[in-house]
Amino acid sequence: MRRARTITIASILLLTPLSAWGQQATSSGETLTLDQAIALALAGNHLVKIAELEVGKGADNIAATRTFRLPSMNLYSLTSKQLVQHELNLNSVTTDLLPGVDPFAPVSVPRRITTVFTTLIAQPLSQQYRIGLFIEQSKLARDVAAERLRLVQQTEVDKVKRTYYKILQTQSGLDSVVEAIKNYRELDRVTGDYVVQQVALKSDRLDVQTRLAKAEYEALNLTNQLATEKEQLNNLIGRDVRTDFRVSAVPDASDFGVDLVMARKRALDQRPELREARLRVKEAQVDRRIKKSEYIPDVTFGFRYVTLRNFNTGVPQNFASVGVLVKWEVFDWGRKKDELSAKDKVIEQAKKGLEEAENLILIDVGDKFRKLQQTRQALVVAQLSQETTRETLRVTTNKYKLTAAMLSDVLQTQASLAEANHQFQQALLGYWTAKAEFEKSMGEEK
Repeated sequence: MRRARTITIASILLLTPLSAWGQQATSSGETLTLDQAIALALAGNHLVKIAELEVGKGADNIAATRTFRLPSMNLYSLTSKQLVQHELNLNSVTTDLLPGVDPFAPVSVPRRITTVFTTLIAQPLSQQYRIGLFIEQSKLARDVAAERLRLVQQTEVDKVKRTYYKILQTQSGLDSVVEAIKNYRELDRVTGDYVVQQVALKSDRLDVQTRLAKAEYEALNLTNQLATEKEQLNNLIGRDVRTDFRVSAVPDASDFGVDLVMARKRALDQRPELREARLRVKEAQVDRRIKKSEYIPDVTFGFRYVTLRNFNTGVPQNFASVGVLVKWEVFDWGRKKDELSAKDKVIEQAKKGLEEAENLILIDVGDKFRKLQQTRQALVVAQLSQETTRETLRVTTNKYKLTAAMLSDVLQTQASLAEANHQFQQALLGYWTAKAEFEKSMGEEK
C-alpha cells in the first residue's frame, strides 16, 4: 500500500507540465535592465529622496543667512498704565519775590492707559565680515549634505545591484532545476520501459521519481524566492512592489578595466566619505575664523522713530533720531582666547580624521580588488566544472539508454551536476557581489 501510494503521488507530479515551471521562471512583465533599475532607484528611492530634501534644506539655510546682510526693521509697541500718581510743580519766578503767589504751572503724569510706538531700522556695518563667514559655513554644511546624498545614492545603488544579481542567480538556479526535471522525466520514461521489459527494478523507477519530486519541490522553492526578491527590488527602486518584470542577463566576467593604483586614485577623488572629511576640516577652520571675528567691535547704523499716544499735551508726541551704535566687549577674562584654543584642537581633530579616512579607503579598495580577483578565478573553475559534469551526464545518460551504463551511475552523475550547478551559482553571485563592492569602494555613481 505504501509503495502504491508513492507511485500515485509520483504519477500526479509527472502530470505537471514542464512548461509550467518555464512560465514561472519567465515573468510576463517588462524587461528591466540593471541600468534601468539603477536609474529608477536614483529617481524614486525613499532614502535618496530624504537625502535630497536635506540638501534642499541646506540651500534654504544659505538664503536665510544672506538676509542678515540687509537692514533689519522692527516695530515695538508698549501699552501701559501708571500705578503711582506723579506731580511736579514748576514755580513762577515771582513766587520768591511776591509771597502768596501760587505756583506757575503744575505738570503731572496721568494715571491712564498710554501707548508708545517705536520703529527701529538697523543696518549692520562691521558685522558684514562675520555674516560672510556664516554664509560660507552654511555653504559647507550644504556641501556636506550633498556628499551624504552621494553616499546614500551609492549605498542604494549597491543594494540594487546585489538584489538584481540575486534575482539573476535565483533565475539561473531555477533554469538549472527545470533542466534537471526534464532529465529526470526522460530518465523516468526510459526506466519505466526497462521495468516493463524486466530489465530494471520498480525500486529503480521509484528512486528516479523521488529525485524528480525533490527537483520539483526545489523549483517551487526557487520560484517563491524569486517572487520575494523581485518585490524587494521594486521597493528599492521606489515603485509598487507588485509590479511584475523580467531581468536581463548582465555581461560575462571580464577584465576589471583598472589596476589597483588607478582604482585607489579614483577612490581618493570620488569617495563621498573622504570629500565629507575634507569639508569637515574647512568647517572647523571657518568656525575658528567666526570665533576670532568676535574681537571686532559691532558697529550698527540705526534710525529710530518713537510715537506717544494718550500722554499730556505738554509732552512731545514724536521723536526721530539717527545714529551709530557701537558694542565692544573690552575685557572678557581670557574667554575668547580659550575658545580659540578649543577651535584649534577641533581643526587638528578634523585633519586626523581626514588622514584616517584616506587610509581606510586605501585599505578598502585594496581588499575589494583582491577579493574580486579571487571570485573571478573561482567563477572560472566553477564554470569548467559545470560544463564537464554536464557533458559527463549526457554521455552517461546515452549509455544508460543503450544499457551500457547502470542507473546508479546516471543518478550519481545527475547529483554531481546538481552540485556543480549550485557551486557555479554561488561563484557567479560571489563575483557579481564582489564587483559591486569594488565599484562602490571606488566611489562610482552607477
